[in-house]
Amino acid sequence: MSVEELAVEQTAIPGLLVVRLPVHGDARGWFKENWQRAKMTELGLPDFGPVQNNMSFNAARGATRGIHTEPWDKFVSVAVGRVFAAWVDMRAGESFGTTYWTEIGPDVAVFVPRGVGNSYQALADGTVYSYLVNDHWRPGTAYPALHLADETVAIPWPIPLDSAEVELSAKDRDNPRLAEVTPMAPKRTLVLGGGGQLGRALARAFPEAEVTTRSELDLTDPAAVAGWDWSAYDVVLNAAAYTAVDAAETAAGRPLAWAANATAVVRLAAVAREHRLTLVHYSTDYVFDGVRASHAEDEPVAPLGVYGQSKAAGEAAVALAPRHYLLRTSWVVGDGGNFVRTMASLAERGVSPSVVDDQVGRLTFTDTLADATAHLLGSRSPYGVYHVTNSGEPTSWHAIAGEVFELCGRSRDDVAPTSTAAYGEGRQLAPRPANSVLELAKIRAAGFEPEDQLLALRRYLA
Repeated sequence: MSVEELAVEQTAIPGLLVVRLPVHGDARGWFKENWQRAKMTELGLPDFGPVQNNMSFNAARGATRGIHTEPWDKFVSVAVGRVFAAWVDMRAGESFGTTYWTEIGPDVAVFVPRGVGNSYQALADGTVYSYLVNDHWRPGTAYPALHLADETVAIPWPIPLDSAEVELSAKDRDNPRLAEVTPMAPKRTLVLGGGGQLGRALARAFPEAEVTTRSELDLTDPAAVAGWDWSAYDVVLNAAAYTAVDAAETAAGRPLAWAANATAVVRLAAVAREHRLTLVHYSTDYVFDGVRASHAEDEPVAPLGVYGQSKAAGEAAVALAPRHYLLRTSWVVGDGGNFVRTMASLAERGVSPSVVDDQVGRLTFTDTLADATAHLLGSRSPYGVYHVTNSGEPTSWHAIAGEVFELCGRSRDDVAPTSTAAYGEGRQLAPRPANSVLELAKIRAAGFEPEDQLLALRRYLA
């Protein structure tokens, strides 16, 4: 049945969408917009990025193909003739085995997500079946298949499969029943920089993720990035970075900072574009000059030192990945060496340090940052830049040190205040923003409420 306006309909199979296409005909024949990215994505069709268009010619009515479950998304339609088409969800999960079928002519197309088995039967001689796919076929790729006559899914083929009209391949005749099928596993999450404080927290928050360290995948090595099989993932969490802020100002550290924080991120963003990955990247308050009392996501970056400059360059690269979350954070505390652990060690050893009191910000515990990441991904929040720190009243490094000392049984007065200028005398230190407070309104609007930094600090030290 022809329709006047383009429409997209949900089905019982999650992600399987039926597209009703307007067909304009006259005495010469008909015309339709088979794939119209702008209109279709506006109606909810995924922007799945097709890279190949295949045609299947079916010489006679009764030609039947499937049920094939391929590791890519497809957009199927008919160029000539009509087919009865059926789909079976072969993905691991609650919807495994769910079916849907319909007849497809010029006025119908169907978006088939990865892991949903696809099949059809030609209802007319000379039928041409068309499908766009968003990945290239690779030799040796194995994927689940299902017998066309499986009793569990009970597809009502218009032409019975035992009819003399039906033509099946030998391979399709030998496909297994549903009870024998191994469901297709979802694509995985990859954590880069798994050896650092944030990487360890991400590994805890995403227990099913694959976690890599630099020794396994060095993002500064173009050959290593090019040789990695990115097709196995749909989300990449990039916790890899050069974070030696003061060393970045030296002749030896400067190229290392740029290689890890900028050039490698350019390479990673290109991978995300090519493979349609969701890229989560982490940045820093050091991209700001600290002149404003607090920093919103849309404030223009103005880094003071090499570390901040290299991170700002990485941010610009990440923005070119269509599906990205850029999480800026500050004063990170996690499983590893950090300011809080240093202060706790000094307190326990009886040392009374001097700590700067003219730099203001908030602590960010890596578990909070990892939880915010999981929330954004799980809630499918809009892509873009988010600021994530723990909440609470902004404070100075000196006040944080005093809190640590008190929690460790020492007096706050055992920590002496000093200025950044005085502390830096005789030291080769990178410039630091005086105000590192990141505004949290956007992450809160996305439904995530960061824990108060002092509550998190007490739990961390306990």
